[in-house]
Amino acid sequence: MDWVIGQLSTTPVHKIDPFVLNILRLGLYQILFLSRVPPSAAVNESVELAKAKAPSWVVRFVNGVMRAAAQKAKEIPLPGDDGDPARALAIRESHPLWLVERWLKRYGAEETRRLCQANNQVPPVTVRVNTLKTRREILLVGLRDDAREITPTRYAPDGISLRGLKGAVDEIPCFKEGLFHVQDEGAQLIGHFVDPKPGEHVLDACAGFGGKAGQIAQLMKNRGKVTAMDNQLWKLLELQGAMMRLGASAVSTWHHDLSTSTPVALAGAFDRILLDAPCSGLGVLRRNPDAKWKRDEADIARLAADQHLFLGCLAPLVKSGGILAYAVCSLEPEEGEQVVRRFLEEQTGFVVDRGPDEFLSRCQGMMDRSGFFRSLPHKHQMDGFFAVRMKRVAP
Repeated sequence: MDWVIGQLSTTPVHKIDPFVLNILRLGLYQILFLSRVPPSAAVNESVELAKAKAPSWVVRFVNGVMRAAAQKAKEIPLPGDDGDPARALAIRESHPLWLVERWLKRYGAEETRRLCQANNQVPPVTVRVNTLKTRREILLVGLRDDAREITPTRYAPDGISLRGLKGAVDEIPCFKEGLFHVQDEGAQLIGHFVDPKPGEHVLDACAGFGGKAGQIAQLMKNRGKVTAMDNQLWKLLELQGAMMRLGASAVSTWHHDLSTSTPVALAGAFDRILLDAPCSGLGVLRRNPDAKWKRDEADIARLAADQHLFLGCLAPLVKSGGILAYAVCSLEPEEGEQVVRRFLEEQTGFVVDRGPDEFLSRCQGMMDRSGFFRSLPHKHQMDGFFAVRMKRVAP
């Protein structure tokens, strides 16, 4: 839409006041994408919005641009690849230029185009069956009146994808009964990659609202201990409510800021630790489309520094022979491979562990030769994740 506005306006888009630019975007959206709004109505509404706040010369500007849009906006061609391919793709697929340029270098033109298009698709609501209370084949039947389309996930054994929900998720009876938890298929696979066992003590660092903590308790059949850590108390309170609904009694909470040192008394206390680290979120843009406009390239390096710090803080808490799993919902190597390789250079007592054979068999094509897991929206129809398991081989 900004490209089209730029072809119709004598003022460059970056110089248009944000209030005015949003009026033009709203009106142009109606003209380009809504079939039930007459172009004349879109023009009139845009002008009336401008009158509410803008001076008369701005109102005339809005009127001129919108009248031009009503006449020829649909005929304005998008830029072709012959001049600046990165800019053309960024405009056609509505992605930041800096991000498209990064992906073009890594994936090439065709795969970058497919990735951008996947990010622009509305994903299904994907849920994880709570096997503490039911089974997938039973819940598939139980949800049949709540969505237009219900399908089991391809890779995650406990997932169900829902399209065309007939109401809010938290109003579905099966949700209130704790029979499922909303969780993307990619996120579900991370829990299986951790592969917790009954009787173990597992730490979910940066637990947030507890999606993975609940799954870990589920995979452990509620036998053992799951400690959910987060630095935001309000999230832990929400987490506790979710665990009560799910019946995940193995989960307890720990309010702690991971950027500070961890207690010496907990050295070697955990059989497995999952660090699902705060990241740029550039692998989950289809669920958070506004995020791509809120991030810039400098964020990646800043977040990678935090991720490395957090791994270093957690390393002493893993017992000998235990597993430290690291995951981010980002596709950027600075937050994935580079963080891990730097950690392994500094922590000589850890080696990459490829994970359980069942997981490797289920997720063929997502694991590389280095033992790194990666899911991609345009290839696997799920959120984009990077993950690795590291085993502590020395005390």
